[in-house]
Amino acid sequence: MADASASQFACPRCDSALTKGEAGFTCSACDVVFPVVGDIPWLFSDPDASLSEWRNRLHMAIQSISQERAGIEIELKRKELRALSRRRLERYDEALKQHQKKLKTLTKPLFDGDINAKLETYLALRTRLPIDQGLNTYYANVHRDWSWGDEENTASIAQIRAVTHDNASLGRVLVLGAGAGRLAYDVHEEFDCDSVVALDFNPLLLFVAQSMFRGDKLKLYEFPIAPASLEDDAVLRTLKAPAAADESLSLVFADALRPPFPAESFDTVVTPWLIDVISADLPVLAARINGLLKEDGRWVNFGSLAFDSPKKARCYSPEEVKAIVAEAGFSDPYVSQARIPYMCSPASRHGRVEKVFTFSAWKERSVKAPARHKALPDWLVTGKGAVPLTQSFRTQAMTTQIYSFIMSLIDGRRSIEDMAKVLEKQQLMGRDEAFVAIRTFLTKMYDDSQRSSGF
Repeated sequence: MADASASQFACPRCDSALTKGEAGFTCSACDVVFPVVGDIPWLFSDPDASLSEWRNRLHMAIQSISQERAGIEIELKRKELRALSRRRLERYDEALKQHQKKLKTLTKPLFDGDINAKLETYLALRTRLPIDQGLNTYYANVHRDWSWGDEENTASIAQIRAVTHDNASLGRVLVLGAGAGRLAYDVHEEFDCDSVVALDFNPLLLFVAQSMFRGDKLKLYEFPIAPASLEDDAVLRTLKAPAAADESLSLVFADALRPPFPAESFDTVVTPWLIDVISADLPVLAARINGLLKEDGRWVNFGSLAFDSPKKARCYSPEEVKAIVAEAGFSDPYVSQARIPYMCSPASRHGRVEKVFTFSAWKERSVKAPARHKALPDWLVTGKGAVPLTQSFRTQAMTTQIYSFIMSLIDGRRSIEDMAKVLEKQQLMGRDEAFVAIRTFLTKMYDDSQRSSGF
């Protein structure tokens, strides 16, 4: 893979040009050094804090496995355990043990170097990792990409070809949200590209992609959520690419909401399975992609349209997506829709068919660049502004007070009926209503306490 040069990068904080040195890439305007982690540029706008947070999430993933193994150890001590169940649990426990070691080895570059996170910088930039994205998020995609997913991978690249045509010259390509890298690899191998940059913010996924691009083999366990048979709950897979990629395929750690590139850097931007899951509203994302593309550049999108915003107005239909793309300075998108297999592991009873929405649109004009992404409001960043008394905060405050009071009544002697009487006496709610509320609350707490953390 190519040795990244500073000329292709811009500071994700201020857009100034970066210079390359022994410690990484430096922005002289911000006086910040962006390190190289495991030979991959780490170009988050808050490099120290993001490293620290990913390290914490790695520790959480490792600890989660330890907790699961501890639970299995307790189960194995049960004398009445069936022979087949014991065999399955012993196998699974050994797989978890080996998987824990493999995770530590694969993510070791995260702990190389001396990084000290600064909370103030992290807050001032108003950036943060999505709370629903852990190190193991999309882990199953690793196996789909590089082990058993040939049918889906072939169908995916066929959809890209359907909107770009076989003789398409894609020039310099950016894949935003590349994940474990298979689509970026296939685009690089099967199309006429000058270079391909695969960007993602998940270290585990990009470390896997790095190994695959180099032509290495990895052995990692797959953990299907619905195993097809007794021994399918933990399957050791060999991951490999069809062949090593050349140096024109490279990797970057960064946030797709703050892409670290100069304006008009790419001939093609590919967004696989991204536009409906990223937090940015589609019109904002479309304008940002416009800015990354050269004159007459092309945006290629591939994936679902399963928008899940709490604001229904942002859950766009295919017709709205086409209109938004055109409004953002692009030609009317050329669309292909097809049903393809999705995550159909041979070791799992789960799997589905997904109707993907693929389009290609040319940049016809430049549009105004959107404001730099800010994940947090000023009152939360500085701590000085008044905290707004929103309706959701009001509701949460009342709920928290009631739950706190219920917890204070748990003394090992009171029953649910006794606690309901207390709430009635305090005029918080009627006895019957209180009984149902307390029972529901304690049921949830009991279920949570019984639920295994799992992998």
